[in-house]
This record gives sequence, structure tokens and C-alpha cells, in this order.
Amino acid sequence: MDAREDEPKGHGGQADRSGEHGHLPVLADRMIELLTPALGGADPVVVDATLGAGGHTELLLAANPRVRVIGIDRDRSALDIAGNRLAGHGDRLILRQARFDEIPAVLADLGIDLIDGALFDLGVSSMQLDRPDRGFAYAVDAPLDMRMNAGDTTTAADILNTYSHGDLARILSEYGEERFAGRIASAIVREREREPFRDSARLVELLYATIPAATRRTGGHPAKRTFQALRIEVNHELDALSRALPAALSVLRVGGRVAVMSYQSLEDRIVKREFVARTTSTSPKGLPVELPGSAPDFRLVTRGAERADDDERARNPRSAPVRVRVIERVEEKDRS
Repeated sequence: MDAREDEPKGHGGQADRSGEHGHLPVLADRMIELLTPALGGADPVVVDATLGAGGHTELLLAANPRVRVIGIDRDRSALDIAGNRLAGHGDRLILRQARFDEIPAVLADLGIDLIDGALFDLGVSSMQLDRPDRGFAYAVDAPLDMRMNAGDTTTAADILNTYSHGDLARILSEYGEERFAGRIASAIVREREREPFRDSARLVELLYATIPAATRRTGGHPAKRTFQALRIEVNHELDALSRALPAALSVLRVGGRVAVMSYQSLEDRIVKREFVARTTSTSPKGLPVELPGSAPDFRLVTRGAERADDDERARNPRSAPVRVRVIERVEEKDRS
């Protein structure tokens, strides 16, 4: 796992592409460039499935005066902030609090059948990291919360204090790709018997004490993998992503595009697997011609995963881990 893979994504952005939350939208120009070919219709509709502070949405609205954006976020405070910032766009911006795997339901509620584009900017936003009370960042002591939707019931502290040793080790290994998952799980179980976990500083201290010094010197911050794993478990992020991609593709019109920005390998594997399956012919391999009806419904717009170039990384260090994949619908035949 890249030492930088769990760094925050770069939401934010005003006219100068920096925002109240101090961060540039990652690959701002490139994302507009990738989505624009899908927005040539009379009244194009784009779903920003991870609205955050609205940086990419603001650029989409500015780049195309006919486009409408449906901004979705699990975080009520994100919707409030983006709504205030982008109020000048009037009814061209529609906001809904929802998970991004609920796109079809959101569209049905709005009476919209098909969309021209969707953007997924995955991971935790800079806006969330900048609020210590949310508990996403390991650099400051804060309650171990990590809920993207404050209305959800399970917090990171609940997981640390109630999960079995086996379940703790599993999520640390699977979602954090943590080499010392079993050792950390043992330390957590031992320490919570003395006192339940409530704040991040105590967990960070435990991780420093548990992870070998040699690994701490070369593997980045010792808390990054554990915090990533807890955040993913609290918010069920990977399960939601696995449902969200088919949901978005099912409502995409011919010529429409779905763009996904991933910031760690677990997300990118899910995106790659879904996109490869959607762009692969179902004809048996080895046939001299493709069987009727077996051509794929989609094509890949990007070859592999695009990465930020050196100039982008210099302007916006938070773009370093990003992987961008874009897919376009080319056939109408199957919307299952």
C-alpha cells in the first residue's frame, strides 16, 4: 500500500479553485475535460455523488451554463456548506442527503429517468478532516467518531470497544492492509478492559507502542492504516461503492460518462473490476467473430488509471494518490 494512499482528497474550491476549507479540487481541469463530452445535450444532468464542499460541482456549473447538478452527500453539514456557497446557481443545483448507492432512488424522487454524467470523488474530504470533532484525523486528539452521517449509530469507539479480537484483526487487515493487525487487535482488547476507548490520542499512543520501530521509521504514520480501516468499517464504504457503481451505470444515457477518483487501492480494485466487466464482450474467447448481442454496453475512456502529473502534485499535494477511471455508455441494450 502506498504510504500516501489514505491522505485526504481535495474537496473545496471557489472561483480561484481554493475554498473555505483551504484545498484545491483534485484534478479540477481534467475532471471537467473528461465529463464535458457527455454534456452536449439540451439539458444535461450530472450527479456529484460525493459533493463535499462542492468544488467540482462549482466548476461543472461554471463550465456549462445548461448543466444541472444533483449533489449527494451523506453528511448534512457538507450539504449545508455547499448549498450556501453555491446558492447563486439557483435551481441548477439540487441537493439531497443520501448514500451514493441510492442514486436511482434520488433520481426517481426527482422524476429523472436518465443522467448524462456522474462523478465519484471517494474517501474522506478535507472538510471532514478539518473538523477535529469528527474524529477522522489522527494528528489531533478528538472523539473516536468517524461517521460521515452523524445520524448513523456506530462510531469508531463502538467498534474498538465491542468487536471481537477476530473481527478487529479482520477489518485492520482487509481495510487497512495492516501487517500487524493481530498484534494491534490484541493490544486493543487488552487496553479496553482497563478503560474503554473514547479519544484518538490514546489509540495513536497504543499504535506507536505496538507497531515495531523499524516499520514506524519507513511506513508512514503508524496510525494511518488503522484509522483508514475504522473509517471504512464505520461507514461501510466499500460495500456502498460496490452497490453504487452499478446503480450509477444503470441510469446513464448513451454517451453518458461515470468518472471515479479513488485514493487507495481497495477502492480502485472495486472500480477496476466493475469497469472491466462492463467493457468486456461476453462472446467466448477464441471465436473468430463476436456473437450477436455480446458486445459490451460500455467503453473505457481512460486507459488504466490516470494519475496526477508532476505539475498537479506540486500545485496540490493531495492529488498524489489519486487514480482516475472513466467509463462511457455506448449501447442501450441492457440496463439491468
